[in-house]
Amino acid sequence: MTGNRTLIFATCLLALPLFISWGAVSVPFTLIIIVAMLLWRWGISLSALLKPAQVPDLQLDTISASHFVEKVRWNMDILGLDYEEKPVGGTLGVFFTSRTVPQLRIRTGATRSVISNSSDILRYLWGRYYGELPEQAQFLTPTPERLALEKQIDSYGVDLQVWGYYHILDDKEVAQQLWGRNCPSLPTWQRQAIIILFPVLSFLIRKAFRIGDKGYARAVSKIEIFLSDIEQKITGESTSILSGDKIDYVDISLAAMSGLWLLPEGYGGGKADGVKMEFDKLPQAMRDDINRWQQQYPNTVMFIERLYQQRTINKAEK
Repeated sequence: MTGNRTLIFATCLLALPLFISWGAVSVPFTLIIIVAMLLWRWGISLSALLKPAQVPDLQLDTISASHFVEKVRWNMDILGLDYEEKPVGGTLGVFFTSRTVPQLRIRTGATRSVISNSSDILRYLWGRYYGELPEQAQFLTPTPERLALEKQIDSYGVDLQVWGYYHILDDKEVAQQLWGRNCPSLPTWQRQAIIILFPVLSFLIRKAFRIGDKGYARAVSKIEIFLSDIEQKITGESTSILSGDKIDYVDISLAAMSGLWLLPEGYGGGKADGVKMEFDKLPQAMRDDINRWQQQYPNTVMFIERLYQQRTINKAEK
């Protein structure tokens, strides 16, 4: 794999100054080493062209308990795409490699393109597959109304992150479970890293998301304003928020984001089972919020649960 070759090269490059200093290497020999390293790097570039790494055409980089990942995953499943999912434990990727999720990696010949941000990924999927699969991709059409509502839903998703982290970061067992401590699809070293690095990860998340009482109160206020607006747009029998009797990607986006607190059956389409958390094991204050939202927004809850039920049925039929 070209990625592994690059990693080995980078490791040797970092170790090179130590080797030269420890070995008291002469200047001429140092120059020879530099030339050799340059040739090595050139060889890696050539190998990527002459013998490309065997990678899937579509790879979705994920963390299992991510509502933004769920948004992309679910829409890709509806589109019927054959893709490989590569999970990363908790927030290890973003804080140690600057890789946010979801990321869609697309193989095009000898090269590989990467798209981040859930909304941008959906725009790519629509542009890429609408001409080829117009009927299947119709639900991804980005009309002005859908784009405006999707922006609100994404903002709601960010507020839910603040809400969720506020509750779980003080409960190590819950946080580690949701990050994949017991998830069999994660490499063992990542599962151990989640446990060992938890204090560091917790500190970084608090700083990055400004987790605190004021941030929590602000997030909850915005969440409830948004849910109240959705509650007025739909009824208990609604199929879609904007598209009449047909589901579109905005409906899926709302359900994916809300899965973070509603904890419905079928979340993740079978790909998040390793991080599943039982409701009664959540912090009490978190359960109080969830119970309140279920009572205040019954139409929204029924709408979301119906989408997840249909997802489970569709998966069983395949």
